Amino acid sequence: MQIHYLSEGNSVLNHFLGQIRNVNVHNDSMRFRRNIERIGEIMAYELSKELHYAPVEIKTPLGVKNTTEIKDQLVLCSILRAGLPLHLGFLNYFDSAENGFVSAFRHHPNNDDYFDILVQYQALADINGKNLVLVDPMLATGQSIVAVYNKLMERGTPKEIHIAVVIAAPEGIAHLKKHLPENCHLWVASLDEKLNEHSYIVPGLGDAGDLAYGEKL
Repeated sequence: MQIHYLSEGNSVLNHFLGQIRNVNVHNDSMRFRRNIERIGEIMAYELSKELHYAPVEIKTPLGVKNTTEIKDQLVLCSILRAGLPLHLGFLNYFDSAENGFVSAFRHHPNNDDYFDILVQYQALADINGKNLVLVDPMLATGQSIVAVYNKLMERGTPKEIHIAVVIAAPEGIAHLKKHLPENCHLWVASLDEKLNEHSYIVPGLGDAGDLAYGEKL
């Protein structure tokens, strides 16, 4: 797996990452969503450098300019519900992409720390021969992304696979390396220290879905 760490140098990305972690601004859900969206835009720009381009001739009012445009067909897919603001950030840049949405959540059958992943709702464009970009803000254990990936592969075979996460734990990255193809690209805005005993990222930011859309029952 090819891993791209995006926050190793100083940039406005780190500014937005700091704001989404800050407990003093967590009561502003609109600001949280907008910052996740802006992080998605930055990640989309960085990911765009790995895409394939074709030469084109653009007619301007005063002449002709030779340039390039994206040749790949993209399908953006996010994991509901936390992935929606990140999805929007990517869509702001890849505005001609097709889209997909999948629900996945931790199911605690014994009401303890053990959980499995349930993947239910799916609405997905055709992914055959296209570049699949799977986005989710948090990569904790990695089980959700692997479960969603396995479901998506039942629907077709993409040409390339890119996975974009805002905050990742080392355990989740190790799980993806073990279960996903070597030619996958993993884009990580920020790498955190570890998972705690409840499999939450430390220092992390809390529950991204709750911060964006309110607490769930």
